[in-house]
Amino acid sequence: MKNIVTIIAIVFSLLMTSCVQKTYKKTVVFSLDVSEIKNVKKVGIRGNDKPLSWDYDTEMKEIKKDSLYQITITGETGYKFTEVKFVVNDTFEFQNEDNRRVLFSEKDTTFYNAKFNNR
Repeated sequence: MKNIVTIIAIVFSLLMTSCVQKTYKKTVVFSLDVSEIKNVKKVGIRGNDKPLSWDYDTEMKEIKKDSLYQITITGETGYKFTEVKFVVNDTFEFQNEDNRRVLFSEKDTTFYNAKFNNR
């Protein structure tokens, strides 16, 4: 009886360790064109994977006055994509629509260029 319990415990532990999904360190450079928006005061991004969150904006840096913002995000994920939305002046893009899906490059860094509220 003790041998059966030991064998079951070993099989169970092997099954549990094989279920762990491998994670990868991914870097994404997000660039956002806001040139068609007047009076831009604040630009941010929200998303699925840490360090992003759906609860608050992660501020993007102005690269070109009144037109281009950028941020570089690095995080661990087991997925081949992430989902995000941009926020300008506290207004979400694509309200009541699907999020942007960003497919990760096979290389170290993914470059994602977008225009606010434009697919």
